[in-house]
Amino acid sequence: MTQLPSFLDEPDDTRGAIMKATYDALCKHGYSDLTIQRIGNEFPKSKSLLYHHYDSKDELLLDFLEFMLAELEGQMPAYRDGSADEHIADIVDRTFAFGSTEKNPHFTQALLELRTQAAHDEAYREYFTRSDQFVRKHVAHTIRSGIEQGVFQEVDPQETAALFQIVFVGTMTQRVTSDDDDVLRAGRAMFDQCLRARLLRPE
Repeated sequence: MTQLPSFLDEPDDTRGAIMKATYDALCKHGYSDLTIQRIGNEFPKSKSLLYHHYDSKDELLLDFLEFMLAELEGQMPAYRDGSADEHIADIVDRTFAFGSTEKNPHFTQALLELRTQAAHDEAYREYFTRSDQFVRKHVAHTIRSGIEQGVFQEVDPQETAALFQIVFVGTMTQRVTSDDDDVLRAGRAMFDQCLRARLLRPE
């Protein structure tokens, strides 16, 4: 059983139930084998409600992506209580843990499949562009806060956040498409060195 994001634990409306069913079906079948019927099999209410709200699988999935982004934006604070360097360390940990066996690899695989649709579908591309921009904005804000707190060096927040975004997507792709965990460990070690040398102020 896949681990649900907290906001999908107990949906209290029809859209939430549809989003949970989509999540479950996406984790179970992946994008290529996903159908409205299979989403309906995970939906506790009448399947006719799915067809009433959505004309196609892609229409439903785009609403699902919109839902996930809206929830992410609503729940993610600028940074946690404490110093910005602690939050950046947590971001790095989450980046390199994303998709690991204990962190729900099935959904990570499905998410990457959805991302590949952006190569030839403008609607998917628009979603992931906005999602990437949100992640960079969050990281950049944290870095600015760290500069103000005196724990980070005077780096360009936008450029540094762009590096975080590229590392995140690269890490997700590597974990889903390769069994070579040594690459991830080596990449993490070098990224940590880069942060110590270029971002963190010497103690």
